[in-house]
Amino acid sequence: MGRRTETHDRNSTKMKKFTPPVHIATISEMHRLMSVAKPFHPLVSVVRMADVTGCADLIGKSITYGFFSMALKKNFDLRLRYGRQYYDFDEGVMTFVSPLQVIGVESENLQKMDGFMLLVHPDFLKGNALHAKMPDFGFFSYDVNEALHVSDSEEKMVIGLMESLEREIANPIDAFSQDVILSHIELLLNYSNRFYNRQFLTRKTHGIDVLSGFERLLKAYLSSDMPQESGLPSVHHFAEKLHLSSNYLSDLLRSLTGRNARQHIQDAVVEKAKELLATTNLSVSEIAFKVGFEHSQSFNKLFKSKVEVTPLEYRMSFG
Repeated sequence: MGRRTETHDRNSTKMKKFTPPVHIATISEMHRLMSVAKPFHPLVSVVRMADVTGCADLIGKSITYGFFSMALKKNFDLRLRYGRQYYDFDEGVMTFVSPLQVIGVESENLQKMDGFMLLVHPDFLKGNALHAKMPDFGFFSYDVNEALHVSDSEEKMVIGLMESLEREIANPIDAFSQDVILSHIELLLNYSNRFYNRQFLTRKTHGIDVLSGFERLLKAYLSSDMPQESGLPSVHHFAEKLHLSSNYLSDLLRSLTGRNARQHIQDAVVEKAKELLATTNLSVSEIAFKVGFEHSQSFNKLFKSKVEVTPLEYRMSFG
């Protein structure tokens, strides 16, 4: 009996074994792994992908960075892994990775790489307004299958900015260096926002399919016992069902409807509550619980903000 328990414990330990991602903390370390020349600046660097000959040791592994990465990839024999799915990229693709975001990389031929990679350590942004704005660039939280596919003209614009950054970083540092570099980085991020919005619009059919799927899932959630069991529906719940990241789903919905995923959810919750107020004898507290609220006060606050009357006043209007 004791031996069987011991074997079971060993098997459980084996099953629970976790291999953490390889963490690349600094830009200098990243340069060493890619077998490219040392960076001119320890906190910001532009790498030409054609110069990269290293990274073979990272293939097939999960990795995280201690810095932001913005990359334009061309002629890139690369597969990025997200969960169990793989996404093949060739020309004109931009990817954005934030510090500690886990990615997996697979490639059979590193020699075919082309394009640029901009690496920016968070410390380089400190003390500048751009540091506070970084969370606004939601594409850093997109998954790898949500890469930005740039047009020829957009690609030329990105290459021009990358080359300008490369030259500026290589220049001797003076009193204006950081401001000039940061202005280039912010311009690149603002253009990326514009390009993503264009992508949402040009792929409108896909977006409408996502919107329809989202609305179907949301309706099913509110019509089930899920709100009582799991609480208010979350953006993450639906994003996961649609195989998208939360930020990408919100930005896609905003581009189509002017409202993000959270606003869509709140509107649907209120509509469901209005239906229950008008067609049942459930108390306001019972309805609040039925649509996912733990406390009726929070439900009343949301309802009034959307309908401009309290739930009870709304029900009385039918009398």
